Amino acid sequence: MPLPSDEKLLALAQDLLNQFDAIFGLHPGFRPAHAKGVMLSGTFTPSREAASLTRAPHITRDSTPVTARFSNSTGLPEIPDSEPNANPRGLAIRFNLAEHVHTDIVSHSSDGFPTRTGQEFLEFLRAAAASQAAKESPSPIEKFLASHPAALQFVQTPKPSPSSFANEAYFGVTAMRFTNKDGLSRFGRYRIVPEAGVSHLDGDADAKEPNFLFDELTSRIKGAPVNFQILVQVADSSDTVDDATVHWPERRPLIQFGRVSLTALVPENAHEQKKIIFDPIPRVDGIEASNDPLLELRAAIYLMSGRRRRQAPE
Repeated sequence: MPLPSDEKLLALAQDLLNQFDAIFGLHPGFRPAHAKGVMLSGTFTPSREAASLTRAPHITRDSTPVTARFSNSTGLPEIPDSEPNANPRGLAIRFNLAEHVHTDIVSHSSDGFPTRTGQEFLEFLRAAAASQAAKESPSPIEKFLASHPAALQFVQTPKPSPSSFANEAYFGVTAMRFTNKDGLSRFGRYRIVPEAGVSHLDGDADAKEPNFLFDELTSRIKGAPVNFQILVQVADSSDTVDDATVHWPERRPLIQFGRVSLTALVPENAHEQKKIIFDPIPRVDGIEASNDPLLELRAAIYLMSGRRRRQAPE
């Protein structure tokens, strides 16, 4: 996949990568955000209801192989799982349609995003970094949050630690345009819900081992599959579909998209994590990107950082 030709977009993507490096340090071979992760393999089975939403190939087939990556937040590969800054957790799912043909879902465990645009997100990161040693009051991040209510709401929303990656819900924060075989198009956002139920720790995360989530998942997958239901919350014609900070009313319908069943750790896990580059843009017939300004920028960042990651020595 080539990089976009928009020079302003590429410059902003590079500025964001540089800012992540400034905050977390350089860790060759790892992602600048959600650096600590693990990959599993399994199968996606579509629901019957999904055909009313999209004609995408993984909906018209009986099943599709998938690769999933669970991760902690931050660009620190050794961040303890008990660290509050390890939230929100991430889940990316790749639907392997054919050799070198795929489509992805990228999600995290907070329903929303702090800013609408990439430039605002860069300002958010710079303000946070400048506040680490700032003595002024209000600090740069306090000034930013005071003038950006959506970011303030995101920061203030509780982000509890899960008891397991398999007991967390994940959200695709940007809307996609789904089109079915009859040409009917609707906008929707993914929700990924654990069949084992959502379970968070009650303030005792500090007592856990640094790798408790990854160790627990490794143990769990040996005994039984880890299953998730993928849903799509469908927007109303009056809803904003190009702003990741805007929540749609909970009364909006949820369509069953399908079931992901993860059954094994991916062999040569560290190498495969280094190699894979997830894409927040679907690039598949029946599911298209919305006009959310974060999507093209995120795709550029993922590709730029992925190329850099692949060039790092093993």
